[in-house]
Amino acid sequence: MLRRLSIRNVVLIDKLDLDFHEGLSVLTGETGAGKSILLDSLGLALGARADSGLVRHGNDKASVTATFQLPAGHPVFGLLHEQDIDIEDDELVVRRVVTADGRSRAYINDQSVSIGILRDVGNYCVEIQGQFDQHGLLDPTTHRATLDAHGNLTQAALKVRDHWRNWRETQKELASAQARITKAREEEEWLRHAVDELDKLAPVEGEEEQLAEERQFLMHGEKLVAALGDAENDLSRGKGAESAIRSAQRHLERELEKADGRFEPIIEALDRAAIELEEAMRAISAAQADLNLDSGHQENVEERLFALRAAARKYNVPADGLHGLMLDFRRQIEQLEFGEQELERLKEAGAKHRQSFVEAAEKLHEARKKAAAKMDAAINAELPPLRMDKARFITEITALEENEWGPDGLDRVQFTVSTNPGSPAGALNKIASGGELSRFLLALKVVLARVSAVPTLVFDEVDSGVGGATAAAIGERLHLLAQERQILVITHSPQVAARGRTHLNIAKREDAGAMVTRVNELVQDARREEIARMLAGHSITAEARAAADSLLGLPA
Repeated sequence: MLRRLSIRNVVLIDKLDLDFHEGLSVLTGETGAGKSILLDSLGLALGARADSGLVRHGNDKASVTATFQLPAGHPVFGLLHEQDIDIEDDELVVRRVVTADGRSRAYINDQSVSIGILRDVGNYCVEIQGQFDQHGLLDPTTHRATLDAHGNLTQAALKVRDHWRNWRETQKELASAQARITKAREEEEWLRHAVDELDKLAPVEGEEEQLAEERQFLMHGEKLVAALGDAENDLSRGKGAESAIRSAQRHLERELEKADGRFEPIIEALDRAAIELEEAMRAISAAQADLNLDSGHQENVEERLFALRAAARKYNVPADGLHGLMLDFRRQIEQLEFGEQELERLKEAGAKHRQSFVEAAEKLHEARKKAAAKMDAAINAELPPLRMDKARFITEITALEENEWGPDGLDRVQFTVSTNPGSPAGALNKIASGGELSRFLLALKVVLARVSAVPTLVFDEVDSGVGGATAAAIGERLHLLAQERQILVITHSPQVAARGRTHLNIAKREDAGAMVTRVNELVQDARREEIARMLAGHSITAEARAAADSLLGLPA
């Protein structure tokens, strides 16, 4: 349930902290006092569209924070878990900040979230129902899910959705396979020629780079051979470098004993130099042997490289992609050879999935008809106390054409009403007048309350356009509904206000030269005076106070 609402700098509200309780809370006040601002603030916290006009004049930002206490296992926890948002003590805090330039930020338990996530969470926590609200139960697209929830048919509906998904996926696979095979047939001759050409070429991944490096090397072969020859000649000129090193080493060795150890490092260095020189000579010889300057070899390398590149250009792929392309072309040819078998398999699978979908959807259709009859009876039983004993609520279930079937089954579900005997039933939001519509929605809410996961319902002037016994009946039904859910109702009806467990009064007054909205919880005499005001207007009479006492059940 909604525990607390904190508002800062929203239009006429500078600072407001409201605590809410279980059961029915009524909010009253004169027209223009700020009741709609309160609702707009709550809507803002739940993800409604932000408007810079909500920011109180002279301030750079407005903020609204709503705190909820939710029962364990509430569906919103699964959504929050998917978003890695932690919940402690089953408390949920949503906050919205709007700046004067129209930008807004959203937070859930102090973690920044998108407005979409905030709106999804808000839909799980509060449902706001205005007199002319075009969402919720007035939206025909919600009627099927509402009926399924009331009839405990959600699992059956999910099974139908699974069969539909399997059928549609198989249909997509079949269509894709048919398109591939048709294309392959059209290109079969070209494909076979391409595979034959690529098979003869036998491309290997990485081959182009290797050939390009070898070609580059061979193009400079003569210079490399000359460099190796010059190096060999320089090392061999005269007696040769190795002979000179060994001669120097012998000179030092003859006088080694007389040098008192000073010649030993020199002799060791010369020995190492001789060894390295020998290694260098062998390396030169090996490099000379490896160099293949045969012009025929260079031509072969270039011919192979140019053939790979030409094929890559022809098939519009990198040279390294030729091998994969060849395999893909082979697969396409294989599809021609085995495609008919695959098509037949997919057709059989599609037929089985369609049969499973239709069977499950037909069972759901029958269950929906039974659930609709029970729900209609329950709602129609609520109408006489609401002074609508001649009206009838009818759930219409219409069979769809096959091209209209979908994941929700074979049915179109729509809530319709007939307001007078003999008059045809029509769409709920088209036939009923403003006052009738409010009462129909209230009857629906009473019946649906036990299957709804939304813990808090807000009614904005649900009693608009009615009075007397009808208003009293609405108050009684709201009181009944409040036994199942937390109910907040903005009302101008004293009969409804008297039913509230908590009574909040919204008033506008001047403070420091500026108009501000204040909300006070009314008890005892203050509540009596407010209900008397609602009965009599500004001039409260003794008769109005007596009538207020009667509504509140107080002694005369």
